[in-house]
Amino acid sequence: MSWLGGNNDGASRRSGVLTVLDVGSSKVSCVVAKLKPCEEGHLLRGRSHRIQVIGIGHQKSHGVKSGVVIDLDRAEHAIRLAVDAAERMAGLTVDSLIVNMTAGRLKSETFNATINLGGHEVDENDIKRVLAAGAKQALKSEREVLHALPVGFSLDGERGVRDPRGMVGDTLGVDMHVLTGDSAPLRNLELAINRSHLSVERMIATPYAAGLAALVDDELEMGAACIDMGGGTTTISVFSEGKFVYGDSIPVGGNHVTLDLAKGLSTSLDAAERLKVMHGSALPGSADDRDLVTIQPIGEEGEAPLQIPRSVMTRIIRARIEETLELLRERLSKSGYGNVVGKRVVLTGGASQLAGMPEAARRVLGRNVRVGRPLGVAGLPEAAKGPAFSTAVGLMIYPQVASFESHPAFGASRFKMTGTGGRLHRMSQWLRDSF
Repeated sequence: MSWLGGNNDGASRRSGVLTVLDVGSSKVSCVVAKLKPCEEGHLLRGRSHRIQVIGIGHQKSHGVKSGVVIDLDRAEHAIRLAVDAAERMAGLTVDSLIVNMTAGRLKSETFNATINLGGHEVDENDIKRVLAAGAKQALKSEREVLHALPVGFSLDGERGVRDPRGMVGDTLGVDMHVLTGDSAPLRNLELAINRSHLSVERMIATPYAAGLAALVDDELEMGAACIDMGGGTTTISVFSEGKFVYGDSIPVGGNHVTLDLAKGLSTSLDAAERLKVMHGSALPGSADDRDLVTIQPIGEEGEAPLQIPRSVMTRIIRARIEETLELLRERLSKSGYGNVVGKRVVLTGGASQLAGMPEAARRVLGRNVRVGRPLGVAGLPEAAKGPAFSTAVGLMIYPQVASFESHPAFGASRFKMTGTGGRLHRMSQWLRDSF
């Protein structure tokens, strides 16, 4: 990661500094954190390190629409401002960061691969070989592999092996969850970051990051879905037996609700956003017809404000929210992981804060729904503790769970940092050594 001091001196091995960047459609946030090895905590298993935030900067996002960079100059400017603010607060300079990726028509696929062991014990190299064999199948033209994760191993046909290292057998098999995205949006996001004189350490799919931050252990283990509702996109991830098994995204989010309101009430976008936050709800209330909301119409300065019943506003919001939730329900049932999720759904992301959202989701999805906030991070300012910062927190958790993922299969991809002796490999090595 962004190291303090040299690469191999004792100090940097003990506590690394990690910088993450969440480039969204409504805000760009940059967080600088120190990772310190921790004693085994009971609440968040699998976290090997304590995360202490030392710098944070966030900016209104420009030049990004539904997670895609549509204006390089404006996107670069927003990224620069957010990173500058975080650097100033942390008192250090950042050179490379972990970034999230939402756009690019994310697609989850499952592959399996087997290799011959010839009766000897499974070691690190065998794991690398079988993972490489699984990931190779996913390298298609114009698409990039974001994640290639082992979901489960099998030894001589016996499935459900969690960690085969040290076991004996003839054939080692792996079921892999591979998440791919289109190359172009990925490259353009990287370009906007490079133009700010920063390099991309690793790109993480937004649904993966959001799930890591918002789900608790029992949910990860028993199976749950995390729905991350952003400004321009909504992503969904499914975790089961502690593993990320499915991810998807749809280009609809909170900004679309604002746009619908602005059109439906013929008012400005700023006024519509204010109305949504102050008076908006995804559920009709009993007093909606009596409550009046004041609206400033677009046009001449001197025009008198209009008063409309709140129910008109609720109807517009509700239509868009229900459509979004129905799309998600459809994606979830098509994914084949509907049963894995059971009744457990966690909503997170800025747009999940709309009044009545959990109830609306409960009704449309027919499952239990709670709003998830990022867990287990010290030093976040009050304003950044809400669901809107889940993805940024998930990006900080990621390096702690990435050890199985760093393997040379990605040498073919541009993100050669993982396991070809690149930075992230050093990071997971450092995480293993210091713990």
